[in-house]
Amino acid sequence: MLTRAQALEAAGREIIHLEIGQPDFETFDHISRSGMQAIAAGKTRYNPPAGLPELRQAIARDAGERRGMEIHPGQVVVGPGAKPGLFFATLALLDPGDEAIYPDPGFPTYPAMIAAVGGSPVPVPVREGNDFSFDLGAFEARLNERTRLVILNSPANPTGGVIPLVDLERIAQAVQALDCWVISDEIYARLVYDGQQVSSIAALSDMAERTVIVDGFSKTYAMTGWRLGFAIMPETLAGKVELLLTHSVGCTATFTQLAGVEALMGSQAAVATMVAEYQRRRDRIVAGLNALPGISCRTPQGAFYAFPNISATGLSSREFARRLLEEVGVAVLPGIDFGRYGEGYLRLCYATSMAMIDRALDRMAEFLR
Repeated sequence: MLTRAQALEAAGREIIHLEIGQPDFETFDHISRSGMQAIAAGKTRYNPPAGLPELRQAIARDAGERRGMEIHPGQVVVGPGAKPGLFFATLALLDPGDEAIYPDPGFPTYPAMIAAVGGSPVPVPVREGNDFSFDLGAFEARLNERTRLVILNSPANPTGGVIPLVDLERIAQAVQALDCWVISDEIYARLVYDGQQVSSIAALSDMAERTVIVDGFSKTYAMTGWRLGFAIMPETLAGKVELLLTHSVGCTATFTQLAGVEALMGSQAAVATMVAEYQRRRDRIVAGLNALPGISCRTPQGAFYAFPNISATGLSSREFARRLLEEVGVAVLPGIDFGRYGEGYLRLCYATSMAMIDRALDRMAEFLR
């Protein structure tokens, strides 16, 4: 979709981009200054594969306080982005033929990484009628003796859904009964609205010993290009993941990690301002989508995506997205790209200006007319 949108732009068309999932805010000034100062001071050498001790300590303290649990620096593994935490934990935990459950619609990396390590991806639908939380009946029906891993994402890409605590407790009971693992992708944990708090399954009784929390700096601190993420897990598993980092990426840039220390230890005011602005944009785009004929949209509770239902238009998600781009110049992603249960939906990223949101809604109304 991005390639096609760029081709149209090269031909002179004006395209409104709602397809790319990254903040439109610049990295906050105090964080950028810290990174530049680190480069100027020569902090450009190799460092320990699991991450700088001072960053691991800052992550352990901050993540533990936010989740209401005790985390030790030895449980923290730093990587260039959050994806190494997802992929290397999967590689460490799955043997060929093991089954791994993941949300559908969901981040396309989940089934890809399960298959890449020889596992069997098992999708569980997340339902609009359940505020895009797991269909727990379907989840429990898919559990069996081959289930080794359950992947959760809350708040979620592409739906913006948040898994409620009562659902997490039921998932935890099932996971403990089967003695399997959880990877909890919490990259959007700070991007929640209406005063909500997002629960982590790792904080539930007896779950820290079987959970990998994956998080990072890209969304919360507008640091997508800095490539800085982390995973929190039992120390024995952390040692195995550190070996995988050693023999793959080597280490994460020292100056990037020092900027991460500043992000965690410095003022959080810019984060609060950004989240408040995202909530304003969320409210505007959801109201605008619900005013369009043939479209309905639940209010997302987190992340920065709207996931409207377009099934009443009679168009498939791919046909709708293709025509919307080519006919009126609005780039969105078809729901089917996030799994088969995403058919009948679109993903719109509202991490853009209010003016662009309004123009996109006007063009969508024109297209539907």
